Amino acid sequence: MKHLSLFPIAALLCLLSSCENEVVLTSPDMNTVAVININTGAYSLSFKNQPVVENACPTISFDDNTQWGNQRACTYKTSRTRKVQHPLYGKNREIKDEYNSVTLSYPDYQLVFRMYDSGLAYRFVGKGSKRDTLTVTEEYAPFHLLSDPSVFWGDTITFTSWELDNKYYDAVSKIPVGRYAQTPTPFVDNKHQLTHIVAEADLHDYPGMFLLKTDEGLNGYWAYSPSKVELGSWGFVLVATERHPYMARVPANHKFPWRILMTTDDDRTLLTNEMIWLLSPECKIKNTDWIRPGKATWEWWHCHILENAPFDCRRTSTEMYKYYIDFASENNLEYLLVDAGWNDLFKPTHLRKHIDIHEVIRYGEEKNVGVWLWLGACAIIDDPAYLDTIASWGAKGVKIDFFDRDDDIMQGAYEMMAKRCADNRLLVDFHGCSKPTGLSREYPNVLNYEAVRGEECCKWDTTSNPRYRTEFVFSRQLAGPMDYTPGSMRNCNRDVFVPRDPGLPSTLGTRAQELALYVILDQPFAMLCDSPDEYRKDSAVLGYLSAVPVTWDKTLALEGKIGQYAVMAKQTGDKWYIGGINNWDKRDLTVDFSFLPQGVNYTAELFTDSPDCDTDAALYEHQLTTVNAACQTAFAMQSGGGFVVVLTPEK
Repeated sequence: MKHLSLFPIAALLCLLSSCENEVVLTSPDMNTVAVININTGAYSLSFKNQPVVENACPTISFDDNTQWGNQRACTYKTSRTRKVQHPLYGKNREIKDEYNSVTLSYPDYQLVFRMYDSGLAYRFVGKGSKRDTLTVTEEYAPFHLLSDPSVFWGDTITFTSWELDNKYYDAVSKIPVGRYAQTPTPFVDNKHQLTHIVAEADLHDYPGMFLLKTDEGLNGYWAYSPSKVELGSWGFVLVATERHPYMARVPANHKFPWRILMTTDDDRTLLTNEMIWLLSPECKIKNTDWIRPGKATWEWWHCHILENAPFDCRRTSTEMYKYYIDFASENNLEYLLVDAGWNDLFKPTHLRKHIDIHEVIRYGEEKNVGVWLWLGACAIIDDPAYLDTIASWGAKGVKIDFFDRDDDIMQGAYEMMAKRCADNRLLVDFHGCSKPTGLSREYPNVLNYEAVRGEECCKWDTTSNPRYRTEFVFSRQLAGPMDYTPGSMRNCNRDVFVPRDPGLPSTLGTRAQELALYVILDQPFAMLCDSPDEYRKDSAVLGYLSAVPVTWDKTLALEGKIGQYAVMAKQTGDKWYIGGINNWDKRDLTVDFSFLPQGVNYTAELFTDSPDCDTDAALYEHQLTTVNAACQTAFAMQSGGGFVVVLTPEK
């Protein structure tokens, strides 16, 4: 295959062009170019004339010794798409859906390439012409990045790991052979000032992709399909104890997952990247009026320790949950999440005697607070009809936990649960799960996935910290919304932090950073993880948490560098919220307010790090000022710090 730089400039200026054995595919903005070999289906990729990948030849192999890929296409066609999508909720009311594509056709399948401004995606699509099913024994998805970039590597040797801290390698070549990592995986080419993300989208009845370090570079890596599943781990997780000699068995017209390579020279673009959502199927729910994102009060993180409760809070009770409902009602929180302990784990509709869950739901309805109920995944996989019963009680949502697998069978279970819940008008929060790959577009009742080391981890270790947050908002968050559960009022610096469980936990980083997470994170179902009594001590913070939205009309990425800092501005109605977060390095950043409409003054409510945060991370400064489009304001972020600006137009 010819090196990209050998192509004449005239060819690169064409939207799509070709010669006898190659077709050139460009991004709409002309910055990214793929050269696709018609004889093999292999592609080479460059960004602004800088080679990224050369001669990557994807294939899929089957149990009858046939293979897709690495063969000459019978025909190919090109197309151009320019549309606007309108998501039900998220970061923007409108998303540009603009890409160019090439489809290579073969007797039994197609190999489809799409090029967005944000990156390249490809997938295999079966035609289903000769047989009913396909049994996949191997997939080859090479991602051999040419520059040997550094990597934030979610290091693992298991197929049950999606809540991983990142191990930093300053070169891919230094990763030990045989190690593998979760995706999305970020790579940084410091020499050429480029960032790459390897990811996937539209995953159905097929195992999730990891990245494996091999002698030749990086390849996709997948779990094989379970042949035997038993209860293991904590005693209630369905563990694959034996596996088939194949990855998945799918219909012959199956649409295989999109394999994605994003490239940018501006990390800010990753904060607003919607590529995975755009590559996913459109919504299958006809009536979505009942799908209502929102915030929830929640008892589990702080071990339901309540200083001022007029009852014994050592054990959960009906009276205790009413206390949380009253707090939610007083502060315009839409939901209460009842976590584990209210029912029999294996028979979810069998209730514990110390909690009258029907009364909790009834009281919530009286106070206009919807109730979510925690469930273990094993029981729902065994009998999905439990969801029908729970919906009949009046619950608004379910948090389903402890999947701990992403093989083909479990991926089918995620979709089954999403559909069953949609049929019952139940919202969903998947926890203890693999990362999202677009199911929330298809079933937008699925508001959150975990697949991140959320603030629950502060109960056990130091992995959920400001450095980690400035990494995953540029990588894991690309996959979809997350269940991170911010809201801690017990903020600590590294030198005094101690993990604590049971008891009252604390979090790493400043109070201002904690507040900024409600702007920075995508979380249509957002927790207030600390106790009602703790929030009531600070009316300014409680007022902010009560008002901050979870869905937005417009999102702008103002500043950002992976692993260092992120600043975002989000609009709902006529108000703007700006959030900034920092790693462990102190940093001054200036916010340019020129994105605001001209001639309008805004009252700016500021939550910023105190200069004394190095002695007490919970200290912050709260003030009001006036800004407009002509203003530029400097913010001093302390170690592990951040800031929030709430902008309200002056009348």
